[in-house]
Amino acid sequence: MAKLQTEHGTTTIADSVVAKIAALAAKEVEGVADLGGGVGSAMGSVVGRIRGSEHQTSGVGVEVGATQAAVDVTMKVLYPASLHQVAEAVRGNVIDRIESMTGLEVTEVNVTVTDLSFPGGQGQGEDQESSQPEPPPPSRVQ
Repeated sequence: MAKLQTEHGTTTIADSVVAKIAALAAKEVEGVADLGGGVGSAMGSVVGRIRGSEHQTSGVGVEVGATQAAVDVTMKVLYPASLHQVAEAVRGNVIDRIESMTGLEVTEVNVTVTDLSFPGGQGQGEDQESSQPEPPPPSRVQ
C-alpha cells in the first residue's frame, strides 16, 4: 500500500486501486483486445473470484511501495496492430494514469503479449491458449 504523507494528513492507496488504474489505462489503448491470457491468467481469475475481487485487474500485477509502483501487464493484441507500438502506448498510458491519479512514481511497466485476437472472431489462436503452456518470462537483459 502506498502512503502519501502531506502536511494535512496521510492518503493511503490500496494496491488493488493501482492495479485497477493500470488495467483501465491499458484497455483504453487502441489495439488492446483483452488483458490476461494463458493458463496462469485463468487461474488468477479464479483465485480473484474466490477472494471476492473483481475481474477488472486480470492480466495486471503491481508492486507498490511508499512512493513508487512497478506494473506488469499481460495482454492480447488485435491483429494486425504493431505489437511494439501497442506495447509502448500501453506503457505510456499506464504511467500517465497512475502518476497523475495517485502521485506515485512508476518505475517500470513490463508488457507481455500472449496472443493475437482476430477481427470477426476468426479464432486463429484465441482458443488455443488454454492448451498451450504459458510462455517463459521475458529475459531482462539483451
